[in-house]
Parts: sequence; structure tokens; C-alpha cells
Amino acid sequence: MSDYGIEVLWVLILASLGLSAVAVVFSIFHRRHSRTPAVTYIAGEDVASEAARKVLREFEKNGQSADAALITWSPDTLRKILADDLPETQVIVVSNREPYIHNIKDDGVELLVPASGLVSALEPITRACAGTWIAYGGGTADRLTVDRNDRIEVPPGNPSYALRRVWLTEEEYQGYYLGFANEGLWPLCHIAFTRPIFRASDWETYEAVNRKFADTVVAEARNDRPIVLVQDYHFALLPRMIREHLPEAIIITFWHIPWPNSEVYSICPWRERILEGLLGSSIIGFHTQFHANNFAESVDRFLESRIERADAAISYGGRTTLVHAYPISIEWPAELLAKLPDVDECRARLRERFGLKADVKLCVGVERLDYTKGILDRFKALEELFTRYPEWVGKLVFLQIAAPSRSTLPAYRQLHDECRRYVDELNQRYGSEDYSPVLMVFKHHAQEQVYEIYRAADICMVTSLHDGMNLVAKEFVAARDDEQGVLLLSTFAGASRELLEALIVNPYDTAMTSEALLQALTMTPDEQRERMRPMREMVRDNNVYRWAGSMLLDAARLRKRGDLDRVTGTGERPSNTDNVIPMFERTRKAAS
Repeated sequence: MSDYGIEVLWVLILASLGLSAVAVVFSIFHRRHSRTPAVTYIAGEDVASEAARKVLREFEKNGQSADAALITWSPDTLRKILADDLPETQVIVVSNREPYIHNIKDDGVELLVPASGLVSALEPITRACAGTWIAYGGGTADRLTVDRNDRIEVPPGNPSYALRRVWLTEEEYQGYYLGFANEGLWPLCHIAFTRPIFRASDWETYEAVNRKFADTVVAEARNDRPIVLVQDYHFALLPRMIREHLPEAIIITFWHIPWPNSEVYSICPWRERILEGLLGSSIIGFHTQFHANNFAESVDRFLESRIERADAAISYGGRTTLVHAYPISIEWPAELLAKLPDVDECRARLRERFGLKADVKLCVGVERLDYTKGILDRFKALEELFTRYPEWVGKLVFLQIAAPSRSTLPAYRQLHDECRRYVDELNQRYGSEDYSPVLMVFKHHAQEQVYEIYRAADICMVTSLHDGMNLVAKEFVAARDDEQGVLLLSTFAGASRELLEALIVNPYDTAMTSEALLQALTMTPDEQRERMRPMREMVRDNNVYRWAGSMLLDAARLRKRGDLDRVTGTGERPSNTDNVIPMFERTRKAAS
């Protein structure tokens, strides 16, 4: 080829490369500018990319197994796990709060379904497993509705499991629940700057009530190998007590609130006893890995134990306990959503009920009246918004649903009074004859009413000062099948680790929260959709059945390993990459 021909060939090659580079740059520019920067959506035909995105979000979500994202989690999934991996296994749930409460009313007996995150998470699981739920019977008509064995079949109209009620005296309730659990452990575990109160008499009552529940579990167990799901800080001593009578049981304890660092935890006078009680569990679950790490550090500081951090296990007293993060979630799809009208009708109903104009923006908060929820802090953010942007006065209404809670305790009475004063001041300063910027409702609401409020809202504020998960955030997302609405979420709620497209705020920073509120008020429908869609996908894929299924699968592995050990009579096992299995090999070596 001549020199001229070679030169032409090189020109063509360079031109081709240049055009390719321009195409790549244009493609990247187009992708970046055709979507909200923080969110990337995958075309329906791009299956591989969609799968990769799910796996990436799994790694963002507390280190849970990426493979689990490929499973469709439903009641049938739980039933299949039980049938295939835990055949003929009885499931027993233990909690302080019961899923159905019967109260005496003038015209008879009223059934109340508490709007509780714990209840909304556990109730569909117990239904799916046809289990037994053991709880404190506190309703005024609870004794009138049980059989001679203190049981009642629930849900009403379509029974699928047994509710076994435990009776407590007023002294027991005061010391165990209001005293040690909620004046001691609750403020100890939440960074809300409320001093915990510990009394020896409360501790003794707490211990006695835990023993009463342990006796009930043993009485309800049909054999010596049930799976017992122990719920929350009311029952820190229960796992060890159950273990004394049912050594072959799989005991899964889930701690629904944060676990403090070891320095804060050291305040508790009975710190060793609580840790020993919890380590009677086969598995201890927390919402986030951070809380699981805090627990392991507390054990390491106060007990002679062996911490296997790589395998997320603790060896103590000849037994091994797994300590994992299992982020709790809600039912998907929410069964009661089928009973509700569309979003427009929900909006019309709510605005008529509260006398709201059609053109005002509606911001809502829904929770128990508790000092950890940051209710006063969101009022301060609202005041800051009106100060900085007075044009929003008359155009925004904040509806706060605050269910009365622990109202006999001084800290809760004080919060109630402070909220009332603050709301009155805001309404006097910014309100008028036909406009109140804040509506505060101190009343229990049924879950169906709560979902109607979510569907009617433009903004939902979840401003916890410290929280385990906070299921209000996930419920709001689940309720918005119109893919509209804005979630403003505290960075101190566990849900902020999963719902990454929410507006994440530090509720202690009033200016920051008010600016986020302004951003929510002015957000376009397209951006709302871009943010809501991936959050709905997250709640759908990581629903409550996955939460329970993950724990049941770990329980099945533990049971199979224990059965194999008994059959072979040997402690030597081949190595395995599964985190649940190799820790047993190390445990046996450590104990020898």
C-alpha cells in the first residue's frame, strides 16, 4: 500500500474512534440528565441490570444475603420453609402487646386492633405459621372472651392461630412494664437524653413476670422442640428461663429498639443478668448491624465469652448464639389497602373531616406520643419554615396523630403538656379564624384509618431522635400506590438505611429539617414518582415475610446441625462457607 493509502487508512481509524467516543459521552450525558441524579431506573427488558441493581441495594442493606432478593416472599414462602425445613414444628410468639384487645363498652364488647409496629409486623407471620401468640391480656373484656385455658382463636371471622393471654396484677404491670421496661430500659437504649430510672423492686417484678411468661411458654409447647419468637426489651430474661425447661427449643429473640454502646449500657445495675438472659437465645436479631455490634461489644466487656465476629456469633456458657441484623418490615401487599378507596377519595374524606381547604398542602406525623419520636422537633422545623418563608403560612397544615402512651409516667405527661403548649402557640401566632397550621389529635386510630391518612398526605414526617426501624416510614411508602407523596425521614431511624430515596434529615438540626420540608413542599410530581418507585420496590422485596423467613431459615440450619451432631456423635465437620455453620466448629474447639 502507498504512503498516501496508509495515511487515509489512519485518518479513517481515528475518525471512527472519535465518533465512538462522542457516542459514549452523549450516552452518559443523556442518561444523567434524563433522570433524577440520585435514582437510576432500569428498562423492563434489561433483566441483567435489574438483577444487578437489586444485589447492590442488598449490600447497602445491612449485609443481608443478596440471594434472598431473588425470592418472592409471601405467606406461602413461610409455609414452604416450615414444611420443607422445619416440618411439624410449633411456632410460639411471645410479646407484651397482644394483637387483639377486647374492651367493655356500653353496648357490649369492642374489639380493638392496636396500631403497633410490632403487631403489624408479627400478626401476618403468626397467621401464616398457624402458631400460638402469648401476650399480656390487658383489655377490660379480655377475660370474658377466652376459653377455660385462657385462649381465643383469632383473627375474628377467619381464625388461623391461637392467642394465649397472660394475666398480670396491677403491681406486676406497674413494676415490670411501666417501671423497669419503660422507665429503665427504654431511655437507656434510646439516645433521647431522658435519664433512666432503676429500682430494685421493679427489677424483682420484671424477673417474676419474665418467669410467669416462661412457664406459659412451657405449658403451651406441644413438645420439647418448638421455635419460640421472643419479642423485645420486655423479655430480656425470658430466653434463658425457657432454655432451662426446653433445652432443644430454637429461641429467636428480636430486640425491636436500639442497643446502646457499652459505656451507656454499663449504667444498668443488672447488666450482666440481662446479657446472660438474652444469650439463652439461639439467635438474637437487631434492626441494624450497628446495634448488633453494640450488643457484641457489651457482651465482650461484661461477660467471659468468645466473640466470633466473622461468623456473627457469641459463645457463652457452653452454648453459641448467632447475633444478626434482620431489618423488620411490613406486610406486602398490605391486606387492608384493598378495603380503602383511591387516593383522591381518601384526600377528600380527610379534608372534609378536618375542614381543610382543597389547595393547602397536608403534612402528617403518625406515632405513639413518645419523647423518642421527635414530635416537638418537627414543630420547631415548621416554625422555622414559617419564619423563613412566610408565604407558606395559610398554605400548609400539619396533622399530628399522637396515640396516648404510658400516660402515667412523668416523662410522658410532660411531653403531652409541652406538645399542647407548643401547638397552641403556633396556632395563635400563625393561625386565623378559618386556619390552624397544626392539628394535633391525641387518639388511637385503627390501622385502616392510619392508611387513609397516609394516602391523603402530601408529606409524611418521621423525625425520630433515635429508633430501631420505625415502620411508619414503610407503611407510608406502601400506602402510596399512586407513587406520589414525599417521605421526610430521620437519619436516626433504621428505615433510613433502606429507604435511600427519602429526604434524610438530622431532626436536631432545625434549619436543615425546615429546608427539607420546603424541598418536599415544592417537589414536582415527576420527582416524587422517581423517589417513591424504588422505595416501594424496596418495601415489596424486603417485606415482613422475608424478615421472618430469614430468621426461620437460620433456625432450620441450626436445627439440622444439631440433629446431625446427635446422630454422628462427633464434633468434627467439613469446612463450609455458610456463616451459620462454621461457627459451630470454632465453638466446640473453644469449649474443649
